Amino acid sequence: MLCHHFDAGRCRSCSWLGLPYDAQLVDKQRTVEGLLGGHRGLGWREPVASAQLGFRNKAKMVVSGTVDEPTLGILDPTGGGVDLRDCPLHTPGIRAALPVLAGFVRRARLTPYDVPARRGELKHLLVTESPDGELMVRFVLRSQEPVARIRKHLPALREALPALAVASVNLQPEHKAILEGDRELLLTEQETLTMRVAGLDLHLRPQSFFQTNTALAAELYERGRAWVAEVGPATVWDLYCGVGGFALAVAGTGVEVTGIEVSREAVASATLSAAGVGLPRVRFEAGDATAYALAAIAPPDLVVVNPPRRGIGSELAGWLEASGVRHVLYSSCNARTLAQDLARMPSLRPARGQLLDMFPNTAHYEVLTLLERS
Repeated sequence: MLCHHFDAGRCRSCSWLGLPYDAQLVDKQRTVEGLLGGHRGLGWREPVASAQLGFRNKAKMVVSGTVDEPTLGILDPTGGGVDLRDCPLHTPGIRAALPVLAGFVRRARLTPYDVPARRGELKHLLVTESPDGELMVRFVLRSQEPVARIRKHLPALREALPALAVASVNLQPEHKAILEGDRELLLTEQETLTMRVAGLDLHLRPQSFFQTNTALAAELYERGRAWVAEVGPATVWDLYCGVGGFALAVAGTGVEVTGIEVSREAVASATLSAAGVGLPRVRFEAGDATAYALAAIAPPDLVVVNPPRRGIGSELAGWLEASGVRHVLYSSCNARTLAQDLARMPSLRPARGQLLDMFPNTAHYEVLTLLERS
């Protein structure tokens, strides 16, 4: 894959771009198998490849430069803007939208935030495209000062960008390396973006997390659905459930599912999705995954865990080990912490695994494993 930003040294986010894609997959599979190689009987499925271009459904663009000449992309080591609005990783809809949004910055006089000088207003533009081609655009601001101008010029933006379905302002007043703040101001009547994947309609609210690779997210949920259906549990917990992808996928098998997620925005999204498809035996609750498990009276038949890179940790792993749960479906974006967690659960043996290349051109990946109690 060719990228003039990479070749010029302006952006090195795709650190493996110089490596042939087949070699990338081989290296990732070798790494994961090496980390989990101590588990005998672990049967590996073939890795699931990704498109190298146009797969990324979310753009997280730092806004820099000036009102009249804004840059949308990243910052260089001096804090100056590097414009990446033509980044080939983004979906075609996002690539078409970014120049329009740069024009909106000029039209609404949204002063880019100057990191070294600590002044300005617009910090980031966060743009997500659904499989249907609809867009969610979030303006991350230092204060509410530009909100009136954004509202004033929003009709012109919607005319120039007909795919725009959801728009919001996120307030992040602190001078810290934090992408967004807690407070969100919705600017449109439509509140959610519908992500249609794996036969599911997942409703994404502005502060909800969704996998950045739509095609591989669909593959992940399809495999989770199939593996759980083979086991045939009556009750399932989906811990770290996000917007409910795994929970809703396995609910199609007729089981009773409880999803736990710390983000209330994600829980609201998941609840809306469940209601939309008429799944009364699926419920979602905002809370800490470990605390929920430790407080439970009885365990379910199967637990799904999809934690952040740090893994599930010793406390939850210890509970799973002692709980009597027969199966665990573990989706991990970090095989090192997965290996550490597996070492804490010796009675739960990994029976099958599969690598999904959610993040091509980088060292990152997703790996799905099914654990069985020995």
